[in-house]
Amino acid sequence: MKPGSGHRVTVFGAYGHTGRFVVAELLRRGFVPVLSGRDADKLRALAAARPGPDVRPASVDDPAALDRALAGAAAVVNCAGPFTTTAAPVIEAALRAGIPYVDVAAEIEANADTLAHFDDRARAAGTVVVPAMAFFGGLGDLLVTAAMGDWTGADEAHIAYGLSGWHPTTGTRVAGAAVQARREGRRVRHRRGRLEYHRDDLPTLDWHFPAPLGTRAVIGEFTMADVVTVPSHLAIPEVRTYMTTEAAGDLAAPDTPAPTAVDSGGRSAQTFLVDVLVRSGGTERRATAAGQDIYAVTAPLAVEAVRRVLDGRTGRTGVAFAGAVFDAPDFLDALAPHITYTTTK
Repeated sequence: MKPGSGHRVTVFGAYGHTGRFVVAELLRRGFVPVLSGRDADKLRALAAARPGPDVRPASVDDPAALDRALAGAAAVVNCAGPFTTTAAPVIEAALRAGIPYVDVAAEIEANADTLAHFDDRARAAGTVVVPAMAFFGGLGDLLVTAAMGDWTGADEAHIAYGLSGWHPTTGTRVAGAAVQARREGRRVRHRRGRLEYHRDDLPTLDWHFPAPLGTRAVIGEFTMADVVTVPSHLAIPEVRTYMTTEAAGDLAAPDTPAPTAVDSGGRSAQTFLVDVLVRSGGTERRATAAGQDIYAVTAPLAVEAVRRVLDGRTGRTGVAFAGAVFDAPDFLDALAPHITYTTTK
């Protein structure tokens, strides 16, 4: 019997680019997806392409419809951004239903808000909320946690994203616009144990990625959700993230096209290598992960999280990011063949 057999999982935003990957991964793993989101026509079209899933339209401003979407489900995966708008209403519905919540939010402020506003309530409800279970936020957190090993703290954590390029989805652009509006043109970074906003120019420097990528120019302080996920449970006062200049340029350009599928699974040709360095005193430890398509790889991250939560392999309630709630090395091993993962100590 497949691990997910018998479990219904509602996917909110099921017809989006990442949502489709999540639905496919749930089906592959033996779960029964329930398709939800605000566009009923798109949901029906998705269901027609994959006969069997239940269709339950809902919008974040309709609590009753959200309750219907989650009724009878064992968990919910929120794939609909901007998460600064969707996370809270869907979490509220999950709390009312008494089921675990997982999302794929890469938005820094949305993840910080979830931790601040729902930790106590999820604990009181006896359930778990796992935000940022995605390429940005979740994977970096797992890698930093794995690299730390038996360390209880470190001076610095550096997460360098070696993307061959970045063709952003419509959802990425919409979420980015919402984030920029909220920040009023400012940038964010993690310093001395907290988030700070600034208007400084971002530096360009060289990062020495492992082979085959090698040395690449990166944008320093290209801050991603790791600055929320990692310090939420690890004593690391300085957390910095970097992005290859090619990928940063693609994201910034308004005419960069959306991803194009190159295989039967819908993945694009994009490749990635995430290189993590943690430093304590004069000692360094590293972890790396490599694979194809940052959107596609989010699906096994999110679905593996759902499986472990439903199997009772979390050992805690409340809001918890990936590295805090899961056995990081074991989780990363379970992502094969979607990623290859190594550590160096």
